[in-house]
Amino acid sequence: MATLLESRREQMFPKLTPAQIARLAGHGRRLATTDGQVLSSAGEAHRDLLVVLSGVLEIVRPGLHAEELLTLLVAGDFSGEMSTLRGLGSFVTVRVRQSGEVIAISDAELRRIVQTDSELSELFMRAFILRRMGLIQAGQGDIVLLGSMHTSSALRLVQFLTRNAYPHTAMDVDTDPDARELLQRLHVGSGELPVVLCRGQVVLKNPSNAEVAACLGMNPRIDQSQVRDVIVIGAGPAGLAAAVYAASEGLDTLVVETVASGGQAGSSSKIENYLGFPTGISGLALAGRALVQAQKFGADVAVASSALRLRCECKPFEVDLSGGEVVRGRTIIIASGAEYRKLALENLSDYLGVGVYYAATSVEKRLCGDDPVVIVGGGNSAGQAAIFMSANGRQVHLLVRSGGLAESMSRYLIRRIEDSPNITLHARTEITAIEGNGRLERVTWRTGADGQPETHSIAHVFLMTGAVPNTEWLQGCVALDDKGFVKTGPDLHGDPDGWPLSRPPLLLETSVPRIFAVGDVRSGSAKRVAAAVGEGSVCVQLLHRVLNE
Repeated sequence: MATLLESRREQMFPKLTPAQIARLAGHGRRLATTDGQVLSSAGEAHRDLLVVLSGVLEIVRPGLHAEELLTLLVAGDFSGEMSTLRGLGSFVTVRVRQSGEVIAISDAELRRIVQTDSELSELFMRAFILRRMGLIQAGQGDIVLLGSMHTSSALRLVQFLTRNAYPHTAMDVDTDPDARELLQRLHVGSGELPVVLCRGQVVLKNPSNAEVAACLGMNPRIDQSQVRDVIVIGAGPAGLAAAVYAASEGLDTLVVETVASGGQAGSSSKIENYLGFPTGISGLALAGRALVQAQKFGADVAVASSALRLRCECKPFEVDLSGGEVVRGRTIIIASGAEYRKLALENLSDYLGVGVYYAATSVEKRLCGDDPVVIVGGGNSAGQAAIFMSANGRQVHLLVRSGGLAESMSRYLIRRIEDSPNITLHARTEITAIEGNGRLERVTWRTGADGQPETHSIAHVFLMTGAVPNTEWLQGCVALDDKGFVKTGPDLHGDPDGWPLSRPPLLLETSVPRIFAVGDVRSGSAKRVAAAVGEGSVCVQLLHRVLNE
């Protein structure tokens, strides 16, 4: 299979025309370069985009043993990728190989260019995205993950880096002699795994997602004194849509996300009924494109950061974050989504990440090999997972509590499941026990109230059933329905807590004026990607109304 560099080199490294260079010159400053000069270093934030006028630049990546040359830039070429646009830490070092001259453009001016010049915006954005994808495909990041890839902690880190589109190299100490040798050189014991080698220098032992994000400079610096026009809690489809529309309309926007953009949709292997994508798109790709759009228009996005409490009594509103920061906003959009419901099994937590999963992406698929799997759930996410996991002939058992799929799954997925010889539907069936020594080895289920338990040697279970709203952090700030979802608009009529304003609450407004809820966390929402995106975009029009009050 051809690499991206081989198949799309002209789009990854397009040549700027003299007219385009002339337009860019007004946004930057001309610099003379000298042989051996380092223009930017790996890990450096807020570095310039460099347009080469003459001479040669080399792009190198720090490696475990030596630098690796990625490419050379000559007259008409430019540096940068997605982290350049955001002003975040670089993966590479840019050094002068042959003296000449460049135009240096700051990240702030670069964002101005992509927002105002449609031709250059398309050229830069396509190149930046493809360059990031090329780095991911080649595993050419500046982070190395060492650990047993069949442990929950290593899987968590792989999922975090993958879902945030962060290039990395994963080395399995169980199978890779080089990984074991590297551990010895780092003087790391087996009880300290997994280990993250950050930028070839910092060794993080079994780090949290937040520690990895901080070491890699993945997030913008948060100014706690700043009052934002809108703070969006959650970067699922609804939150990202709100961020794109808010930022594109000039609102100062901050998005806070616990793990990675995309929410539940981001863990979907393929979405085929979303408007405009007739051949389908993975949740990861859809979320990645939406994130790029939000950042293009200037939204700040902080990942590995959780909202712990919303203080709605304060004006402006305050949100306590897991890193100890307090951010303030004139309006709040609650887009914290929902989680899959957990099975009522006492030992369920013992197997999370070591046989029990809540996402079916390429990461989990590789872990499963050719082994049979169980998928629990009757919604579209479960159906998409069943099709995805069965693609290589793997046996898939689809368990649902109801009598079938017709009430909860789209017809096109049902037809594919019915036509697949290696997907077996088990209606009115529930898992009653899971067992294993350190990792999942056996699953027991029962069909019907009077059915006999059946135990199967299956080591992988995907749970995709029900929805539990992520609303604990609200701590009673806004009105919830009896299932814990946020009540909005017409659903607030007759609420015993009352409504404090003379006007009625707006369509997506909660019981507290200027606080809105969109997507899966909202009571009565459609629980579909398209509906969530629609709510996020509509909500921005309501923001303008309340900000002008």
